[in-house]
Amino acid sequence: MNDADTLLTLRARLREFAAERQWERFHTPKNLAMALAGEAGEVLEHFQWLTADESVALAPEMRDEVALELADVLCYLVRLADVLEINLADASERKLAINALRYPVDKARGRSDKYDRL
Repeated sequence: MNDADTLLTLRARLREFAAERQWERFHTPKNLAMALAGEAGEVLEHFQWLTADESVALAPEMRDEVALELADVLCYLVRLADVLEINLADASERKLAINALRYPVDKARGRSDKYDRL
């Protein structure tokens, strides 16, 4: 199974999960975007006071907590894309192509500058 198939399977499972609970009326783009931002904030909480080195070497329990928060972010992202009828795999490929043009290897390698400052 490739990544696009995995996203399609996840999308179908999330759609079914919401339908079984009759949550479709709550899954508006606004609500899903807000939930996505909230979950991303919960990811940030785990890293808020860590040094860069500490953030790379998470304790197993913390890593598991982060994994579940990342799963929440992914689920809300996939659900939002579904409600908006956006193919995330296609959109990601388009964005990667745009970024390849914005950040040519010869100018961007080893730099963190925004594309308009390269």
